[in-house]
Amino acid sequence: MSDDLAFDDAGLDKWSDEDRFEVTRERIVEYAEATNDPIAAHRSGDLAPPVFGIVPVFESLLVPAVEVAPVELIPRVVHGEQDFHFHRPIRPGDKLVSRGKMIGYEGLEKGTRAAILLECRTEEGELVNEQYVTCFFRGHNAGKRIGELGPGHKFDDALRQRAPIGKVVGHVDTDQTFRYAPASGDPMPIHLDEDVAKSAGLPGIIAHGLCTMAFASWAVLTEAADSDVTRLRRLAVRFSKMVLPGDDLETRIWKADSTEGATTYAFETARVGADEMAITDGLAVITDS
Repeated sequence: MSDDLAFDDAGLDKWSDEDRFEVTRERIVEYAEATNDPIAAHRSGDLAPPVFGIVPVFESLLVPAVEVAPVELIPRVVHGEQDFHFHRPIRPGDKLVSRGKMIGYEGLEKGTRAAILLECRTEEGELVNEQYVTCFFRGHNAGKRIGELGPGHKFDDALRQRAPIGKVVGHVDTDQTFRYAPASGDPMPIHLDEDVAKSAGLPGIIAHGLCTMAFASWAVLTEAADSDVTRLRRLAVRFSKMVLPGDDLETRIWKADSTEGATTYAFETARVGADEMAITDGLAVITDS
């Protein structure tokens, strides 16, 4: 590991400057439509879909990465895991304040995984959600583990011994990425430009990972929460394989555990016909009705 590619530990646990975002009904509707969300409260803009939570914090996600990781590694970073902890849903008219910090990283044989904690509040200080984002810097081993990584959400393989409680199929449209990019604020060219995607070694344009997560989220909500996002307390996934426009995605859901007042579900999302998992280690915690 060369010194000029060393991670800067002084940037750990250092909150970024605050970013502000005003939520509009139109932006919520745009996001719901861009993710083929069938839930009426989302499509009307009355309540934001759960994965919309990434939109107000998107700028806060970028700063902690460059505070700690060498700038030369930024082109090598991929989104490994996403873990939302919800205190309440986002609503039109909310004026949100977000900040983020990298809380730890771990050097591995094939790269370095790092955890970023994001916090989203109202201007009055009410906590709306917390998010743990695990990013992976390909091809660079930082050589040590320091700080904390995100909380676990490993799929229990014993669940496969029984049938899932539900299976939901969604179709990724050929124009999905072109609708999702403006709705989410993520303009990465590998999702929009065929030539750029192929130059990066991809088969062509690929879907945004968080768009795939949004497909899984409405599948879980419709099957396990009566389409009620106000009951969702946690939603976590590991991004496993790329998704292409034109794919069909099947989300399979298992009841994993029950505690007083809430039920935990495990899920995974497969590319139909490709024999590949797009999302693994899915976990949702839903309060009982």
